[in-house]
Amino acid sequence: IIIYDTNDTYFEGGVFMIINLNFESEVPIYLQLRNEIVIAIAKGDLEQGEGIPTVRQMSEDLGINPMTVNKAYGLLKREGFITIDRRHGAKVNLISGGKLEFKERLEEDLNLVISEASIKGVEKAEFMEICDRIFNLMKSISLENK
Repeated sequence: IIIYDTNDTYFEGGVFMIINLNFESEVPIYLQLRNEIVIAIAKGDLEQGEGIPTVRQMSEDLGINPMTVNKAYGLLKREGFITIDRRHGAKVNLISGGKLEFKERLEEDLNLVISEASIKGVEKAEFMEICDRIFNLMKSISLENK
C-alpha cells in the first residue's frame, strides 16, 4: 500500500490517495494501478486538473517497472480519465465522451459479476446492499461542469 498525501508536490488539496496493489493477484499490476486511480477519482480523492505522480516517481514508489505504470497511464488516457503532457505531466481530465460504449461495457461486466454472485449464493437484496454501500462511497461527479 502506498499512500500519497495530496498536499505533496503531485497534488493540491488535502486528501490522501491510496494505491493498494496485490502482487499475488491474478489481475495484472497495470490493471490494478488503473483501477486504484479510477477509484480515487470516483471517491473525489483526485479531482479535475489534479496531477498524478510521474511514471518514474510512481514506479519507484510502488517498486514496479516503469513500463507497467506507463501501460496503466496509457489505458487511463485512452479511457478519458487523464491527459498526459510532456511538460506538465499527467493530470485528471474527466471527459463525458464514450458514455454509450461505457454503458455497454458496464452491462457486460455486471452480467458476469451478478452471475458469479448468484452461483456463490448471494441473494439479490444482499447484492444490491453491497452495490449501494460502494456507490455511496463515491463522490458524485458532474461532467457538465468540467
